Amino acid sequence: MNIVIGLLIIAVGAFCQSSCYVPINKIKEWSWESYWLIQGVFAWLLLPFLGALLAVPEGHSLFELFSMSDSFNIWMTIFFGVLWGVGGLTFGLSMRYLGVALGQSIALGTCAGLGTLMGPVFLYAFFPETDPLSKLTMSVLIGVGCTILGISIIGLAGAMKTASMSEDECSEAVKDFDFPKGLAIALLAGFMSGCFNVGLAFGENIHFEESNPMFATLPATFLVTLGGFVTNAVYCFYQNHANKTWADYGKSAVWGNNALFCFLAGALWYSQFFGLSLGKGFLAESPVLLTFAFCILMALNVAFSNLWGLILHEWKGCSKRTIAVLLFGLVVLVISSFLPQLL
Repeated sequence: MNIVIGLLIIAVGAFCQSSCYVPINKIKEWSWESYWLIQGVFAWLLLPFLGALLAVPEGHSLFELFSMSDSFNIWMTIFFGVLWGVGGLTFGLSMRYLGVALGQSIALGTCAGLGTLMGPVFLYAFFPETDPLSKLTMSVLIGVGCTILGISIIGLAGAMKTASMSEDECSEAVKDFDFPKGLAIALLAGFMSGCFNVGLAFGENIHFEESNPMFATLPATFLVTLGGFVTNAVYCFYQNHANKTWADYGKSAVWGNNALFCFLAGALWYSQFFGLSLGKGFLAESPVLLTFAFCILMALNVAFSNLWGLILHEWKGCSKRTIAVLLFGLVVLVISSFLPQLL
């Protein structure tokens, strides 16, 4: 029963994450870089910091936790957060050129597979005595393979969509649609986004012994997102300068509206990793699912993002065959989420 609860919590977080781009439609008179930076303040700084506090027992502090933890692991967690920031940045661009459904499918599919594998591999490079590769059991590898298969099927549906639609129809569904550019960006985003799980792997022991297991990974999550925020802030400030959009921040008439929807977007995004932490607390009896949890989260993110894509008419004009391939890919992804537990 605990396993079912854990998976449901992760699923709720995935649904929230897949919805985080919806509030962008309510942003007024701001450029992309201005919106991305302000929602990042909520998604990668404020909310992760508040979440990390849940792992701090009464009478202790986050400063105490970080000062007593291994400095190497702390800096490696932040470093992979910086790398993940590149993925998070290009992830947003992949949505711009491919749309919510196809962009998230390709980026998160790559992230799901590589993120699951890279954590143990990088830990082995630095701490071979802990034998982290033993976590990559055959069940986990089969689950990863099933997830990548599901993503590939959805990617095929995307290719079929592109082949069957005129340039004007693609532009109507996604304003800046550009499949070659979007594909390259999405693959880069997926690879770099996988570094998030590597950061969590290095930070898995950054918590107090008496911390609630459901919140134990939240301090490491904060360190990863902190590193990612630095990357994104540098790029956004550069774009503000290059595009002369500094004036966005001075438009007082829209600040209330935009700050609200930036907060909603940030809260929905952060829900995925808050849910991942809570969900893992219920998966303790299944080491396989603990290792595979990140892949489950990414697979469900893809599934829900494609449902949003259908709702937002991003697949409008596609043939029934294309939609059938898309739905088949979604079914494969759902199966991949619990397949390792059945093996």
